[in-house]
Amino acid sequence: MSLYSAGVEYGIHCLLFLVGNGGDSREASVRDLAELQGVPLDYLAKIFTKLAKGKLVVATEGMRGGFKLARPADEITLLDIVNAIDGRKSIFDCREIRGRCAVFDGSPPAWALDGPCAVHGAMMVAQKRMEEALAQQTILDIARKFGRKAPAEFGVKVESWMNERRERKSSAQASEQIIPATNLSD
Repeated sequence: MSLYSAGVEYGIHCLLFLVGNGGDSREASVRDLAELQGVPLDYLAKIFTKLAKGKLVVATEGMRGGFKLARPADEITLLDIVNAIDGRKSIFDCREIRGRCAVFDGSPPAWALDGPCAVHGAMMVAQKRMEEALAQQTILDIARKFGRKAPAEFGVKVESWMNERRERKSSAQASEQIIPATNLSD
C-alpha cells in the first residue's frame, strides 16, 4: 500500500501540463486534463477542488474557463501538492509496544519506557527527510526534467491538442449565444 493516494500522482501530472513554455502558467479545463491523460473526470474535479483550496491553482473565467497555476511554477513544491491533496500524513504511528514485552509480565520497568521510543524517532527522521526532499523539488523542476526527456514534437502536439479543444469549446459557446432574429412587426 502506498503512502500517498493516486490523486497525488494525478495532481502532479496535471500541474505539469499547466506549466507552459518558459515556466509560465497555461490554462486548461479539468475535462481536457482528464481526457489528455486518461484519468477519471469526477475524481480529477475533486482533486482540483483541493488544489484550489490549497491555493495552488485558480479558476479562470470566460469562454475558455478552466484552471491555471495560482503562483509561479518555481514556487509550488511537490510537498505543497501532496499536502493539498492528501493532507499531512504521518508515515508511522507508534503503538508504544516497547512496554508490552512478555518478560515484563504486564509491568514494564521504567527504563523500558524512559525517553522517546527509538523506533518512533527513526521513523520521524525518515519522514522529515522525505518531506524535505519533496519540499526541495518544484513543479517547474519536474516539468523541466520531463521536457528534457520528451521529444520537442511532444510539446507541440500537446499544445496543438489543447488549442484545438479550446477552439472547439469557443466555437460551440459562440454558436449557443447566437439569438435568432424575431419579427418585430407582429
